[in-house]
Amino acid sequence: MMSSSWDGSNDPGSQSDDSFMFDRMHIEPIYDAFVCPLTKQVMRDPVTLENGQTFERESIEKWFKECRESGRKLVCPLTLRELKSAELNPSMALRNTIEEWTARNEAAQLDMARRSLNTGSPEKETLQALRYVQHICQRSRSNKHVVRSAGLIPMIVDMLKSGSRKVRCRALETLRIVVEEDDENKELLAEGDTVRTVVKFLSHELSKEREEAVSLLYELSKSETLCEKIGSINGSILILVGMTSSKSEDLSTVEKADKTLENLEKYENNVRQMAENGRLQPLLNHLLEGPPETKLSMAGILGELVLDNDVKVLVARTVGSSLINIMKSGNMQSREAALKALNQISSCEPSAKVLIEAGILSPLVNDLFAVGPNLLPTRLKEVSATILASVVNSGEDFDSIPLGPDHQTLVSEDIVHKLLHLISNTGPAIECKLLQVLVGLASSPTTVLSLVSAIKSSGATISLVQFIEAPQKDLRLASIKLLQNLSPHMGPELADALRGSVGQLSSLVKVISDNIGITEEQAAAVGLLADLPERDLGLTRQLLDEGAFVMAISKVIAIRQGEIRGTRFVTPFLEGLMKIVARVTYVLADEPDAVALCRDQNLAALFIELLQTNGLDNVQMVSAMALENLSLESKNLTKLPEVPEPTFCASFFSCFSQPPVVTGLCRIHRGKCSLKETFCLYEGQAVLKLVALLDHTNVNVVEAALAALCTVIDDGVDIEQGVMVLCEAEGVKPILDVLLEKRTDNLRRRAVWAVERLLRTDDIAYEVSGDQNVSTALVDAFQHGDYRTRQIAERALKHVDKIPNFSGIFPNMG
Repeated sequence: MMSSSWDGSNDPGSQSDDSFMFDRMHIEPIYDAFVCPLTKQVMRDPVTLENGQTFERESIEKWFKECRESGRKLVCPLTLRELKSAELNPSMALRNTIEEWTARNEAAQLDMARRSLNTGSPEKETLQALRYVQHICQRSRSNKHVVRSAGLIPMIVDMLKSGSRKVRCRALETLRIVVEEDDENKELLAEGDTVRTVVKFLSHELSKEREEAVSLLYELSKSETLCEKIGSINGSILILVGMTSSKSEDLSTVEKADKTLENLEKYENNVRQMAENGRLQPLLNHLLEGPPETKLSMAGILGELVLDNDVKVLVARTVGSSLINIMKSGNMQSREAALKALNQISSCEPSAKVLIEAGILSPLVNDLFAVGPNLLPTRLKEVSATILASVVNSGEDFDSIPLGPDHQTLVSEDIVHKLLHLISNTGPAIECKLLQVLVGLASSPTTVLSLVSAIKSSGATISLVQFIEAPQKDLRLASIKLLQNLSPHMGPELADALRGSVGQLSSLVKVISDNIGITEEQAAAVGLLADLPERDLGLTRQLLDEGAFVMAISKVIAIRQGEIRGTRFVTPFLEGLMKIVARVTYVLADEPDAVALCRDQNLAALFIELLQTNGLDNVQMVSAMALENLSLESKNLTKLPEVPEPTFCASFFSCFSQPPVVTGLCRIHRGKCSLKETFCLYEGQAVLKLVALLDHTNVNVVEAALAALCTVIDDGVDIEQGVMVLCEAEGVKPILDVLLEKRTDNLRRRAVWAVERLLRTDDIAYEVSGDQNVSTALVDAFQHGDYRTRQIAERALKHVDKIPNFSGIFPNMG
């Protein structure tokens, strides 16, 4: 009696339809003796009971176990008769016969599968062949050797090129099963471009192909040899890293990709690629836990990576302390790798702060100042200086961070002197970085004064100024930025150095004049000149000789006309240019060439135009201040009319004389005025624009505008007419409002002065006398202002009869 099939073929549903066809293809029938009565499957390890019945070892052992656990007697599952012994006798002859039968049939089935594994076979046959290969490999590990020996692996690989998506997916799945726990099959699969082909499937649109490809790569990555090969394929690690962070991938696919990458970490080059593509943790783990040579290698890789700022912070927190320790105590090669890695991660503010907390300052400074056996070569000193520059520009309070046991800081006089000495005795690259260190220290309000003090005591001002002429752009920029930051605190010293130097001032002017847009260097150069003392006559004269003012004016006009397009430096550049141009108005009384320049360039008109640059407070403020200076000079420049000599008759007979009539005179200056020639605000119609600035939100703009308006009611002009001009411009109420607001002491002082002048006009005094708020503000100024303000407030109060005018009662006193 023969069974109709084997291996569960009595139940066709127990196998896939694809492989079932092959299981039915036998060259010999299946004898009942081959089949276990319990499992109905062909036996692999047949054993015989004492009654001669034969079963699969595993199934009969399970039967006996169930009998014992249920408390039943041991019986034969076929006869149900009690057995005296549970002894199992291997049936070697039957086993050998079954194995021979199986081998003959599997050979026939494999041959049939081989014939189906070609691109010309129908899709169904190919799928069935692949399923059968899976089936036999899963049934016995030894069959994987058979599959390899039969040459099926290359044929399965060829199926990856099939035009059928189903065939490609099943081929990937079959290869995974074929190579599972079989190193020889893995090595065979690694030959040629097979792994590259599998990697290509990672980027396919169909998720099923990606899933199968990742599963196959995961199996292959368990081989160290293949780890190197997978990593060497262009894009493989990039795609795998991308899959691990994908939210659209199946969870099991993401997990397989992650495990594959974990296996690939065995090779340093793979770790490098992972780090380059955003998977940095393996590199950090090796750096923290690896042997010295691995740490050295990982630090070297880290120093070559280009990292996002967020990643730099993560790296600094994770391995910052380890890198600092290597930098302090390692050999020169290790120190170099650590320094380069620290240089990479210190270049953003948050990560620099983390490194400061980890204690990077002291070893950095020690490396820069070290002599003897620990002396760093110049190229590494440059790296140390670069790191220090990055760290210092992080915005930390370096006045409170101690360096070493002596509790010195970066701005201690001795440390600054050493830095200045090093700047003067090294090459341009290190000089540039150390100047950037000083730039950072000069940018902080907590350290700038200590730095200024140390620079003054060292006598290094002239040396620092000389770097303005450096041919290296970075070095020149660092020098100019440093001097710009120092200029508010040591302006006279810098002005002296620039005046007495040969070429530095010219170099600054040349930097500003270059027609290359607006660079950071130009903005810094403008800022430096803008902050120097504006009343330094010698410096202004030298700038006149250099043509700096004409150049600056042309730049301002070009920006206003849109010829120089905006960049991130356009606002500070324009503000600085305005301050440079305005400084010429501070020396009008002493420098005829300054007056000539203002006339030739029609500067008053330019400043009036710039009063209306809304949003640029500093430009408006500087323009108003310049107009104040120009207007103060107007009374000296106005040409008074020449009165004609009386005629002969008029000299003897008064009845023949009539007072001469002179027309076209300025109401305020009582002479011939114009905006261009005498800078008259009235003639230039500037009063209305200045009044409009009195309600500005920026108190400095208000103060500058009020100061300019005060020049039309100042001594030396027709005050009554000046008041009338203000009235016509509706400026009285805004001036009174400034007084009432009491925003700053300077503004109140200026407003009290202006109000007193306004109140000299009876109509205004009469109207204001009824305003209790104005009276209160004047009383407050009278009581709490400085001596000069109290005097002026007293006169103002007399105008509105709030204080008796004793001079009218006692005319002969005093």
